[in-house]
Amino acid sequence: MRASRLINILTTLQAKGLVTAEALAAENAVSVRTIYRDIDALSLSGIPVYSERGSVGGYRLLDGYRVRLNGLTPAEAEAMFLSGIPGAAADLGLGSLMAGAQKKLTAALPEDLRESARRMQQKFHLDAPAWLAEGEQPVYLQAIADAVWNSKRIRMRYRSWKAEKNRVAEPLGIVMKGGAWYLAARVDGTVRTYRISRVLDLVVTEERFDWPRDFDLAAYWTENTQRLELELYPNWATIRLSPWGLKEIKHMAPPCVRANLEFIGEPDEEGWQTVRLPVAHERMAVSEMLKLTTEVEVIDPPELKHAMRRAVETLVARYAEPAALTR
Repeated sequence: MRASRLINILTTLQAKGLVTAEALAAENAVSVRTIYRDIDALSLSGIPVYSERGSVGGYRLLDGYRVRLNGLTPAEAEAMFLSGIPGAAADLGLGSLMAGAQKKLTAALPEDLRESARRMQQKFHLDAPAWLAEGEQPVYLQAIADAVWNSKRIRMRYRSWKAEKNRVAEPLGIVMKGGAWYLAARVDGTVRTYRISRVLDLVVTEERFDWPRDFDLAAYWTENTQRLELELYPNWATIRLSPWGLKEIKHMAPPCVRANLEFIGEPDEEGWQTVRLPVAHERMAVSEMLKLTTEVEVIDPPELKHAMRRAVETLVARYAEPAALTR
C-alpha cells in the first residue's frame, strides 16, 4: 500500500507541479502527518522533492526530473491503452499523435506490461455512436478543438432549434455523446452547450481568454444533461403497458424516465401493468407512445389521451383500403 502511495505522490507532483500536503493527503486518503513521512522517505531515497514555504507553498519535484513508467502496475498499463478512442482522436485531428504516443509508451514499458497492453487492445473496442446511427464529423470540429486547447475566443454563426444566432464565445471544452460532438462555451459570463454540427460559420480569433480554473467539464456535463432531461420531460402521464411494452420502455426511455417510473397496483391477469412516468411535451410524447404500438394505453392526462386518439385516427384514415370502384 505504501509503495503504491509513494508512486502516486510522485506522479501527482510530476503532473501538477506544486502540490500542498493537504491535497496529497486528500488524494491518497491518509493524514497530513503520513504525507510528511512519505515525503521524508522519498527524499532519503534520492528523489529530488523539496518544499516551498508560505501561504501558497507546497511540495514539488526538481525541474527536469521525471518518474519512470516502469512503476506502472499491469492493470494501470492496460487501462492506459483502453482509454484511447481512435475514431474520436482522428476526428479531432489527433489520430497520428495518439498512435505515436502509444508506440512511445509501449517502448517505454517493461516486456510483461507490453503484453498486457496488447492484450487489452485485442479484446476491447469502443464504438461510440448508437446502433443504426452514424457518428457526426462536423466541419469546424478541429478548428474548435484548437481554439479550446489554446484558449482563443471564437465568433460563430449557430443554428439553434428556433433561429440562427451570432455568438462570441470562449470555448472551454468538447464532449462526444452518442456519436455527436458538443461544445461547452462561456457566453456573456454563462457556460452554455452547443452542438458543433450546427455551427454554420466560424472564426477563431487571436484573442486569448483566461480559462476558469474552477470549471470542471465532466461535472458541468453531468449537471447539464440531467437538467436538460428534466426540461424535456416536464409532464406526467399514467399509462398501461403490456409485458412487452414494459420491457421496451425500460430499454428505450432516458434515465430520468426510468428513475421516476412509478408502479400502480399489481399486473392484471394478462400481465398488463399500470405505471406513472414523466413525459415530454404533447407532440414528442405522442411520438414516443406510438413506438410502443398496440402495447400501450394512455389513461391520463385527458389531453394526451385525446392527442393519441387523433394520431391513431389519422393513421387509420391514411392506411385505410380505398373504397371499391363502382361500375
